[in-house]
Amino acid sequence: IYDKAGNCPVCGMNLEKIPELIPVRSSYTCPMHPEVVNEGPGSCPICGMDLVPMQPTDSEENKVYKDLLFKMKIAVAFTIPVFAIAMTEMAHNNPLEKIMPMANWNWAQLMLTLPVVFYAGSMFFVRAWKSVITWNLNMFTLIGIGTGVAFIFSLAGMFFPEIFPPEFKTYHGTVHLYFEATTVILTLVLLGQLLEARAHSRTSGAIKALLKLAPTEAVLIIDGKDQIVSIHDIKKGDLLRVKPGDKIPVDGKISDGESTIDESMISGEPIPVDKKTGDTVTSGTINGNKSFVMVAERVGSETLLSQIVQMVNTASRSKAPIQKLADSIAKYFVPIVVMISVATFFIWAQFGPQPAIVYGFVNAVAVLIIACPCALGLATPMSVMVGVGKGAQSGVLIKNAEALEKMNKMNVLITDKTGTITQGKPSVEKVFSIHNDENNLTMNIASLNQYSEHPLALAVTNYAKAKNISWTAVNDFEAVSGKGVTGTVSGKKVALGNKKLMEQVGSQISEDIDVKITVEQKLGK
Repeated sequence: IYDKAGNCPVCGMNLEKIPELIPVRSSYTCPMHPEVVNEGPGSCPICGMDLVPMQPTDSEENKVYKDLLFKMKIAVAFTIPVFAIAMTEMAHNNPLEKIMPMANWNWAQLMLTLPVVFYAGSMFFVRAWKSVITWNLNMFTLIGIGTGVAFIFSLAGMFFPEIFPPEFKTYHGTVHLYFEATTVILTLVLLGQLLEARAHSRTSGAIKALLKLAPTEAVLIIDGKDQIVSIHDIKKGDLLRVKPGDKIPVDGKISDGESTIDESMISGEPIPVDKKTGDTVTSGTINGNKSFVMVAERVGSETLLSQIVQMVNTASRSKAPIQKLADSIAKYFVPIVVMISVATFFIWAQFGPQPAIVYGFVNAVAVLIIACPCALGLATPMSVMVGVGKGAQSGVLIKNAEALEKMNKMNVLITDKTGTITQGKPSVEKVFSIHNDENNLTMNIASLNQYSEHPLALAVTNYAKAKNISWTAVNDFEAVSGKGVTGTVSGKKVALGNKKLMEQVGSQISEDIDVKITVEQKLGK
């Protein structure tokens, strides 16, 4: 963990800001090395990558992504013509020669390469330099050395062609240049960085979606008077008033009143839960049609919603066992590649054909360019980040990267039914009528439910609409808390609710009906 922004000293990635559920300061951390934390933006001292904010913020994430996107556009715009010029040089009857000599086209390649090297891809050379001076060699070391040497080699071929033997020259008399290798490699690596930033932005978007479930304000009761305050100003023991339709601001207990709470955010169950004095309520859940007073017990990062957000964020930055293996391999892989490149140079310089030094130089550069471990360094952490983010968007909370990796060995999956293998919304499948015909029974219960927004009421009215059954006016309507509703429909007293309501109105449930109810309940209905 670092107090300043910078690059990760191990992998070169930028540090990211640590997400604080109640932010008191901006913190940045490295996507590759979560232990690296800084108070400001910069580069990771371990790997050199750009640090990213740990607290998901639209401004910071958009700034990083838009900056990389703009650089990507610049790189592509200049790389394509460089690549086209280089490829046509190898063709017979090169059409470009009809416009001007290839020597002039080489100068055009140089001019087009400069924006890619010194602007769009300059950050890779900075990271490579930092990795060398800190001796934390990583994939940016190979990228920087390989593309840098290829660029310098091409410059030498442009300005000092006389030092190169005929074998290194084209039939035009110019030296084979590697500007296209420099620009293409830098552009492809930049594309990887852009995809990584996009993946991180989407994962942070899933976290921000969870954060939006919590309200930003609450009604605090001070000396008997209601006062609207920021949720960050709520302390343990404060009395809060929750009005109908409001989100519960913090975790706590109801001290006065009763209501029904929509806890689908937590449980996935669409049916509101009855709550009375002494019952617990959870931050982010939605109050029903009654007002109550609650006592704040867990605030800030202690709330259940905050812990869920923190778990998603921690999981997205956790390391899978295979990622730790990749890190350990990369730790030895990079210096080994550098040593092989150096050995290649000396072997060719000593035993290769003349001019041996030039041959050694070219082959040493080739080793560096083809050995870049981009997939090794980026694929694993990016896959973890995307996997956790996608899961959070779908309501699947993944504990950590290790759990994600072990899923390929899973042969039994145990899931919650509601909202997981079902839509999470109740619907009427069938109607059993004992005394009346089904249409008349449906008309009665739909009439009672026509003014309610309860999920079960909506299911009944939707069923009636599908059957083209209209409902009538209801007199003496009464909602019995925790039991159901009663009213007079077409001059008849109608009660709709659970067993407790049936007992209250004196309606006996026969054994046959009770058996049918039990059978349907066992089927999850």
